[in-house]
Amino acid sequence: MTDNKQKVLICGDIRGSYKQFFTKIDSTNKKAGPFDLVLCAGSFFSDTNNDELVAYKNGFKHVSCPTYILGPTTEASNAFFSTLDMNDDEICQNLSYLGKRGLYTTSSGLRIAYLSGTEAKSDETETPAWQFTKKDVIAVRDSCLASKSSGEYRGVDVLITAQEPKLGENEGSVLISWLALQIKPRYHFCSMSETYNERPPYRTPRDQTTSIDLSTRLITLASVTNATKAKYLYAANIQPVEKMRVIDLLQKTTDETECPYLKLQFNVETSSGINKNQEQNQFFYDMNDPQDFHGKRRHGGNNHGHQKRPRQQQFDQEKCWFCLSSPDVEKHLVITVGENFYMAMPKGPINENHVLLLSVNHIQSSALLSNESWEELLRFKDALRKFYASIGQVVCFFERNYRTSHLLIDCIPLPKTLEWQIKLTINDKSDEYNLQMETVPNLMDPTDLPDHGPYFSIELPDDSVMLTRQMKNFPIQLTREIMCAETLLNDESKIDWRECKLSKDEELEYVKQFRLKFGHFDFNLDEFKE
Repeated sequence: MTDNKQKVLICGDIRGSYKQFFTKIDSTNKKAGPFDLVLCAGSFFSDTNNDELVAYKNGFKHVSCPTYILGPTTEASNAFFSTLDMNDDEICQNLSYLGKRGLYTTSSGLRIAYLSGTEAKSDETETPAWQFTKKDVIAVRDSCLASKSSGEYRGVDVLITAQEPKLGENEGSVLISWLALQIKPRYHFCSMSETYNERPPYRTPRDQTTSIDLSTRLITLASVTNATKAKYLYAANIQPVEKMRVIDLLQKTTDETECPYLKLQFNVETSSGINKNQEQNQFFYDMNDPQDFHGKRRHGGNNHGHQKRPRQQQFDQEKCWFCLSSPDVEKHLVITVGENFYMAMPKGPINENHVLLLSVNHIQSSALLSNESWEELLRFKDALRKFYASIGQVVCFFERNYRTSHLLIDCIPLPKTLEWQIKLTINDKSDEYNLQMETVPNLMDPTDLPDHGPYFSIELPDDSVMLTRQMKNFPIQLTREIMCAETLLNDESKIDWRECKLSKDEELEYVKQFRLKFGHFDFNLDEFKE
């Protein structure tokens, strides 16, 4: 069980003291590490002077451990924050911006909810970037409830907020108190204080989300430069709640107290903002109405975007382009929807039968699927194999669990006459990039895949699987490079999706034609008979 634990450092306000902070992280990592990641609650940037950060951005100095920060807490720090030249939320190597709000899940399954800024004085539609409202806390709550992998909701592992929750007469946020009561974190870290305080753990009673009484440790961290030298750095060795035994979650300590938020008055909606059909993991849309979706992708690509290393998963339903409950889904690309998976066309398809399989709800990889979801995924794959076989083709299923936030499987067919060339081509490309690909038997259940760390897998037409966990400097477009190679589809112009992207009208026609061709094999249709 201890192998599942992650060593995490959590720090209070840095306020521009980068040299002191990174030096402390470096020494702590060498002395007591290695740590998997560092989380910064509170204010990272200074309101006035941020010169110390330049050396890290220019590469003259280095951040020794993957570090994640929250957004601005003041107008002045927001002014500096907005001038940053970030690459996909990466400020410099090993220093990343989590986002205003959301849920970040590590490769080992540690779930970290986060909320930047301070509570807005009013609930107006337009609020400053350094403030949050009811809408933000509800979105985080819905993200956490929607992201449980299977079974009963067990809470999240960590909640980090800049502002403290409302406790007694303090000037904390009532909305943060409500959020903590709703999502039930095992650890709640906050800052924006000059003092350190770790109150006795409190236990939140069971409610409509779970039948388990869950315990929370609330820890307030001092600022890095506090005058009294109060504790500003906290080390935790945390096992993900999803991998804990229920008996361990229920185990009580002698110093536990009553939940401090039960007597507060909340003016927040009490019902979940999640689609009611989500109780069955199903989302229903009129897929012929192009007006339902108003979002657009921020990145794109055959694999629908990516995230920097070492981030594994960031989840906010309003920002994830692939969760069907998200307004950013390009609905016109959806081909068919099941209970736990849906099929869509990719941006810049390699050929006329290239499709994607994606999880309906937000999850990192196939390795983390429940048995029910896994069975449906197998059913989708089997239906595609039968469809491709009916037109003289075979299919390879590619999954890249690296620099991506949502489970996505590329399903790329090619003529059956080329099947004998597939392994040879994969081996050639692996040699080109010095990748060690191992061949494993066919995938029987999620445990056959690595649930610890990133991986790249290729499921071949003979059901064997080629897999690598060697992801340092991994070529992001390897899937397309393999299939577009001279020995297979022989079309290098398709390696970059942007060179073969289609217009909106062409995409609509692509989806229409694929539905017609695949209809006989689509088990999601009412008229389907096996």
